Amino acid sequence: MDGSYLSVDPVVCRDRTGAPYEVTLALRRDGTPYGTVGERCGWFLARVAREVVRARDESGAWADPDDRFPEGTEELFALRYRARTDVVGQGELRCQLRTIPSWVPREGGGQRGEWRVTRRAFLEAWGGSGVGLRAVLTSGQLAGFLNDLVREAEARLGTHYRTEPNSNVIWGAGTVLRPR
Repeated sequence: MDGSYLSVDPVVCRDRTGAPYEVTLALRRDGTPYGTVGERCGWFLARVAREVVRARDESGAWADPDDRFPEGTEELFALRYRARTDVVGQGELRCQLRTIPSWVPREGGGQRGEWRVTRRAFLEAWGGSGVGLRAVLTSGQLAGFLNDLVREAEARLGTHYRTEPNSNVIWGAGTVLRPR
C-alpha cells in the first residue's frame, strides 16, 4: 500500500545427502532481503491454493467469485521461520480474511442507499526490522499468487505436490535411488 514491492521466492530445502525435498520462502522488499519464512511450507501452500480455487468455483453466500474464500477460517495461513532450536527467526507472511462494508448512496443524491459487503484477503509481510507491508487481494488474485508460487516451487524441486484432497505428500520425494 505504500508503493513498496514484495517478492516471495521459494528456496529449496535439501536433506543431508543434498537431495531437494521442500521449500522455504525468501521475502524481499524492493529487492532487499526482508525475511525468511515458512520452513518446508510448499505442500501447505499447494493445499491452500486448491482450497481457494475450490471456494471460487462453489456457489454460496457470496455472489461474486472474488468474494469467495474457504469457509470457517479468518486466517488462511501464518508463516514464520523457526530455527532447529525452535526460536522464532526474522520475518512473517500472513493471510487473513476480512469482510469490508461500504455504503453506496442511491443515484440522484437521495438519502437512501445500501450497504455492500465484500471479502478480501489481507496479505501481510513483516521483516526483521518490524516494518510491515500489506496487499489487499480478491480471491482470484490470491489464487493466482499462490498458484504461481507453487508452480515455481515445483519447478525448483523438480517434482509436484499431489492434488488429492488432504494430501501432504510431495510426488516423487524420497524416491531417489541410492546404491546399497
